[in-house]
Amino acid sequence: MENIILPILDRDFVGNLIPQKFPFVMVDKVLAFGENFITSGFTVEETNIFTENSIFQEAGLIEHMAQSVALYTGYQFFLKQEPAPTGYIGSIKSIEIFQLPKVNDNLITKVNVLQEFAGITLVDISVLLNEVEIARGQMKTVLA
Repeated sequence: MENIILPILDRDFVGNLIPQKFPFVMVDKVLAFGENFITSGFTVEETNIFTENSIFQEAGLIEHMAQSVALYTGYQFFLKQEPAPTGYIGSIKSIEIFQLPKVNDNLITKVNVLQEFAGITLVDISVLLNEVEIARGQMKTVLA
């Protein structure tokens, strides 16, 4: 296995860690990773399918949150040199969106794993923009 140093800023590499493919990729950086957490990044682009009038819409922000969880799982499997399984949002307990990001905004998203068992992962997620929380939530993802 090649030696990977964080942060990972190679969009193509990061895109290969999740099952979603262009134009549906909403993560482009791995900033930090540990046993029970990941910090992802994403730069909002004008051409993104969830950008409307230079504003990244709610659906895109929620998808970014879910893909940040998928990135956690994908990076785990990459480190084990195994193909990452496909996962799905099992449930969303709560999502609060305080502000919608604009084109060229750089999102930093922190995923903290609360529980992981039998392919089900329960997480808290916080999305930051310029060190201010703009969204947070809790969701479960389920491996296929």
